[in-house]
Amino acid sequence: MQQRGFTLIELLLGLIVSGILANLAVPSFKSLLESQQRYSAAQSLAGGLRYARAEAVARNRPVVIHALEDDWSLGWRVIVDVSGRGHLDDDNPVLLERQDSGRGPIVGNGPLKSQVRFSGLGEPIFSGGGFRAGTVHVCAKEQAQSLHQIVLAPSGRISLRSDSAEQALCRNQSGSRALRAMSEPAVPWAWRT
Repeated sequence: MQQRGFTLIELLLGLIVSGILANLAVPSFKSLLESQQRYSAAQSLAGGLRYARAEAVARNRPVVIHALEDDWSLGWRVIVDVSGRGHLDDDNPVLLERQDSGRGPIVGNGPLKSQVRFSGLGEPIFSGGGFRAGTVHVCAKEQAQSLHQIVLAPSGRISLRSDSAEQALCRNQSGSRALRAMSEPAVPWAWRT
């Protein structure tokens, strides 16, 4: 009776070849996973902004979406601004909250640094009454590059773009955190006078 099977040499050779192939596939899989996480975070934030705007119109009241701990990459919360104090008032009802891992930097320019307030008409406004427009950037971890942009128009329209562009707001500080946005709005018509 003749036995069929693999020799120890053949098994070791197969194991080595599969190890080499796995070693080649892991970096690109990791890159794909990080890319999907960034896109998912961008979609989630854009959806949150759309939800906040829709709730403001439906309730005909100001609704605020704000970054948790003033950092969009940690997540966000949508509240009805009953008192006019925004997220500083704990009595304002929370409509929706999403927490994120904070693994990738997400930064907004001046008008969208940490919150957006929508009027009952669905228009983004400053606390003082001026309208608000700006961009939130989902950044690459190790480069000063914005990979996805959530753009808020003065009309309240929210769009998600996936244009890769160099962005000063995405510069890393101490290796892992993005620089905070400048305090003044990036667009002249949103400057306070």
